[in-house]
Amino acid sequence: MEQSQIPKRTKLGQNVVIEEGVQIGENVTIGHNTVILKGTIIGDHVIIGSNCVLGVKKSGNQKMRTSDVKHPHLTIGNNTKIGNNVTIYAGSKIADHVFVADHASIRENSMIDSQTVIGRGAIVELNTSIGKRCTVQTLAYITGDTILEDDVFIGPCVSMSNDKYMGKKPYELKGAYIKKGAKIGNNATLLPNITIGENAIVGAGSVVTKDVPANATVVGVPAKTIK
Repeated sequence: MEQSQIPKRTKLGQNVVIEEGVQIGENVTIGHNTVILKGTIIGDHVIIGSNCVLGVKKSGNQKMRTSDVKHPHLTIGNNTKIGNNVTIYAGSKIADHVFVADHASIRENSMIDSQTVIGRGAIVELNTSIGKRCTVQTLAYITGDTILEDDVFIGPCVSMSNDKYMGKKPYELKGAYIKKGAKIGNNATLLPNITIGENAIVGAGSVVTKDVPANATVVGVPAKTIK
């Protein structure tokens, strides 16, 4: 590792691995057994828990689609906190003042904007954009190619999909587009390529099969608007 890029005030736990080309800001804390892979950029006042792997390179097999990584390295902004057993892939950007809880996973080409919370065990798949001040709660699954605008709330165990035909035939993979201030209740399911309008509410356990207008409240299976 390049000692010149690790400031003296960095706090390292036991068995930490830092590969070459890693940039670390001031007053960073890294927990035991964490691995920081090549090229990762870490801002100032960042706290990283134990047993994390940051800067993972994408991989897969012939059945899996490929994606072009727009940014070759993982970037973590100032004052961000990352819990234990977190995995974040290279090519993603985590902004300032973000909180990523234990056991979360964030894939490549994802953007997590400032003051957002990614809950315990939540999964954010590739090519996803999450805006400012969003909350993604425990065990939520954010499928690939999804957009969350600012101030979106995703409840526990929400599930999304981006493949309309479940691999049966070619389809442009596209997750939900969730607009500013929308709220998705726990255990709701969002089908591919739907739009949830601004400040809309999706009730707990609902299955959303079509677009939801702004300011509407939908519930049920399939989800329908209620007054």
